[in-house]
Amino acid sequence: MPKEKLSRDTQKETLRKVLDRVLVYKLPLLLSLILAALVVAGSLYLPILTGQGVDCILGPGQVDFSTLLGILVRMGVTILITALAQWFMNRCNNLITYHVSRDLRNQAMDKIQVLPLSYLDTHSVGSILSRVIADVDQLADGLLLGFTQLFSGVLTILGTLLFMFRVNGLITLLVVCLTPLSLVVASFIAKRTYHLFLEQSRVRGRQTALIDEMIGGQKVVQAFGREAAALEEFDQVNETLRDCSGKATFFSSLTNPCTRFVNNMVYAAVCVAGALLVISGKITVGSLSALLSYANQYTKPFNEISGVVTELQNALACGARVLEIIEAPAQVPDAPDAATLVPDGRVGMDHVSFSYTPDRPLIQDYCLQVKPGQRVALVGPTGCGKTTVINLLMRFYDVDKGAVTVAGEDIRNVTRESLRASYGMVLQETWLKRGSIRENLTMGKPDATQEEIIAAAKASHAHSFIQRLPQGYDTIIGEDGGSLSQGQKQLLCIARVMLCLPPMLILDEATSSIDTRTEIKIQQAFATMMKGRTSFIVAHRLSTIRQADVILVMKDGQIIEQGNHESLLAQNGFYAKLYNSQFEE
Repeated sequence: MPKEKLSRDTQKETLRKVLDRVLVYKLPLLLSLILAALVVAGSLYLPILTGQGVDCILGPGQVDFSTLLGILVRMGVTILITALAQWFMNRCNNLITYHVSRDLRNQAMDKIQVLPLSYLDTHSVGSILSRVIADVDQLADGLLLGFTQLFSGVLTILGTLLFMFRVNGLITLLVVCLTPLSLVVASFIAKRTYHLFLEQSRVRGRQTALIDEMIGGQKVVQAFGREAAALEEFDQVNETLRDCSGKATFFSSLTNPCTRFVNNMVYAAVCVAGALLVISGKITVGSLSALLSYANQYTKPFNEISGVVTELQNALACGARVLEIIEAPAQVPDAPDAATLVPDGRVGMDHVSFSYTPDRPLIQDYCLQVKPGQRVALVGPTGCGKTTVINLLMRFYDVDKGAVTVAGEDIRNVTRESLRASYGMVLQETWLKRGSIRENLTMGKPDATQEEIIAAAKASHAHSFIQRLPQGYDTIIGEDGGSLSQGQKQLLCIARVMLCLPPMLILDEATSSIDTRTEIKIQQAFATMMKGRTSFIVAHRLSTIRQADVILVMKDGQIIEQGNHESLLAQNGFYAKLYNSQFEE
């Protein structure tokens, strides 16, 4: 299918989907249409009154003031009613536009919550942010302009033709014959602007993603002296955006002057034809005044609609990107008969195979049986699949083959909420939201008491530094922990898990950013917390997992050795080499 045809179909489909969301607000939409008709009626009635006022001039020094006074009163009332109708119409249009924008953002955020991690892993955060924020704003601007000018513009065109026909059919026919020129020019330019606006929206997403990366990793950029390279990369994207925006704006800006040229031709034709009719005595000067006013009102909506069409090209391009997120395939939903998991500590992986991409196998025929209360450590070189096993246990990804079981149940047959509520996770990558320390700690247990919060903080050795903060537990921290050190953020994440004490634990490099003395104390707290709880520990510092009941040594997605610390050392195999390499002089 040709690219232009495909794009046109996409435009129509996007427009249909946006209109479906607009039609949800039928009452304000209907009211807006009625008010638009009232505004147009008032605008079209004024030229009639103006023409009648002109005809009140009977000759030099001869004016029918009594009739003219009545006409002026009617003009004043018409202007007042039209202004009020215009104001209420704008209120309705704003209500529809911003409610549709709110609905789109809500739908996008709802979809992000259920998108599979594979989608989020393959799309930059900046691009998603750009779609949810900037693209929805662009769509709102296009919709608002459309509602404000499109309805009234179409009604004005139809109304002026009707009123002009009542005054003089010949001039009306002349105007109708010249009108298609304006439509052809506007259509020709509009078809070529959609691709440019779509590319502009995509490049804007790339720019947002780059800015997000550079600001988030500014320390790394400066540490490696990459400021000049980062600026150069930004300049390239910025230049591309300038290029796309310039072309899109240039082509879209051609619409208005081109249609104005055609419309001025229409106005000139009405002037000449009307003057000839006045000279021949077929119409009055007042009627000519009304016709000229109608010709001006008739051509004005074409200029406005051509601008609206251009903005709609931009709005639809942005709307298509927002709808891509909303319509992206969600994660496989819970089975209709999914049960609520009641964990008993048993976890199994039965001949599991998994890969992130089909052409790069990672885990193949993986088997694991964990008894209640066991502490299972996963060790091995980087990229061997340790974190992937955790992702599969939490059902962040579904297995390609085999099954993961908890309490003897295939985790695909239980609800995700109950499965994930059964685990407490402390990851190497910390995450804290903007808010108070208390809000971050009670994320897994919102009803926790102050005593419970302090006890968990003391167990994780976070209490002392929290007390030193300006407002203690009520101190507000910024995004991702603000000015807290990486170690302090990790202590808060540990305290968060210790507060809710789930039946099973996952510790993925949970103490990687903590000093050795504090780590020893936290390991003791972990040992107390893990008693009677099935635990999975991922660690590169093998000294931290010597007390594990079972150590699984992984390499290339396979378990190559299994046993406790002493037995694995006695085997003098891969684990022994890993362990000894960390303690060589």
